[in-house]
Amino acid sequence: MDIRPIKNEKDHEAALKEVEILWESQPGTPEGDRLEILTTLIEAYEAQTHPFDLPDPIEAIQYHLESRGWSRRELEPMLGDSSQVQGILARKIPLTLPMVRDLHERLGIPAEILIQPYETEVEAA
Repeated sequence: MDIRPIKNEKDHEAALKEVEILWESQPGTPEGDRLEILTTLIEAYEAQTHPFDLPDPIEAIQYHLESRGWSRRELEPMLGDSSQVQGILARKIPLTLPMVRDLHERLGIPAEILIQPYETEVEAA
């Protein structure tokens, strides 16, 4: 198994092509092991060279609702009554630490997304 670090875009493209070939490999086989190693190397290279910004906390909450077909009412146990939920989604009220913890624990939204600073009307005024 000749695997090398991915140091540039040429190496990256070659690794992606090989992953495509190995995609259907079974875990625990030499091909499956090679696939696992290559995907780990690709992920590390991409994280280093193609970083992406985390979504805004409010956008992440709204995406979570929309992707599951939920209403705002589903957020009330975590954020408070309907006016509180409306205020948060309208960026009039900032998230508190207990809210962040609840959203993370109950909905699985990564804490690193929820704790990011974001603009609210309170700050803009």
